[in-house]
Amino acid sequence: MRTVQVELVEVDAENWYACCLLEVSEEQKSYMVSNAVSIAQTKFEPTLQALSIIADGQQVGFCMYNTRKEELDGYWIYRIMVDKKYQGKGIGKAATQLLLAKMAELPDARKIVVGYHPENRGAHQLYASVGFSDEGHKFGQEMAVIKYIAQ
Repeated sequence: MRTVQVELVEVDAENWYACCLLEVSEEQKSYMVSNAVSIAQTKFEPTLQALSIIADGQQVGFCMYNTRKEELDGYWIYRIMVDKKYQGKGIGKAATQLLLAKMAELPDARKIVVGYHPENRGAHQLYASVGFSDEGHKFGQEMAVIKYIAQ
């Protein structure tokens, strides 16, 4: 099996619109806010950072995180998505690992938290595969899982 080269790049004037055109599968749509809404959110909440996921030179996904600690005294991942045409290739896991490494460099990064709908099996498998644990935290209809960062 061929390894896909994945990188994260800042969402900017050159790539923001392509991020808005990315789509998840039909069954995932009810779990995700659009990338356009997420990008707009970064303009009003300056601690949010938006990144484009690039695989083998193609823009294939989007992620967003907060650079300020929030609930559970952790830094939160707000979004991770891979376009439906590129799912199932390990891109989401590779991008999540890159994002975790980037977030581990934030001041006093001891915990990274992500919330997702409990019925979103793909998200559950992804986060479990990179070391997030479910400690029973809930925020509205979403569960929140935690990854502890070694200091």
